[in-house]
Amino acid sequence: MQPVHVISGTALPLDRSDVDTDQIIPSDWLKRVERTGFGKGLFAEWRDDRNFVLNAPEYAGATILVAGPNFGIGSSREHAVWALTDYGFQAVISPRFGDIFYNNSTKAGLVPVVVEPDVDEALLRAIKADPALEIHIDIERLTVSAPAAGIEATFPLDPFTQHRILEGLDDVGLTLRHAADIDAFEKARPGWLPVTTA
Repeated sequence: MQPVHVISGTALPLDRSDVDTDQIIPSDWLKRVERTGFGKGLFAEWRDDRNFVLNAPEYAGATILVAGPNFGIGSSREHAVWALTDYGFQAVISPRFGDIFYNNSTKAGLVPVVVEPDVDEALLRAIKADPALEIHIDIERLTVSAPAAGIEATFPLDPFTQHRILEGLDDVGLTLRHAADIDAFEKARPGWLPVTTA
């Protein structure tokens, strides 16, 4: 996981509420054993519709997804987060997220930005009016802004999660910060205890 301090880029307006993880990445994509390649399956069933927003050329290259409320509800599949990041999204903005999706996002480097419904609506309108609109998400200041549209708001992020994102620490990274203590513990273990070999 890479450290993230500021995300700046254009956005894709997914003006839908209650988007669940099965809609984000359909179940037939869950047979893969690696974490890559899921971007091709992102919103796969909706992408069959040529008018679906992800197919619109004016939003190509967007790194921020702005969605309606209740984004990422449903099953706990991590693949939904992997699909979004593999496609190129670095953050998702919504008034409310599914709890498990939110936690999976913070552990995989996808920044979930919770905003008030009126801010979300304003962003959706502004992006539809100007697909080239730049949005800035500042993890240190906990702000989201679209200066050209006159939009600026704060968003909540608990200090531990903020630290993880700023430092680029997934669960493995958090554990490796204690590598010296782990080595010392292993050296002090009695020899008769079972061990694992590499």
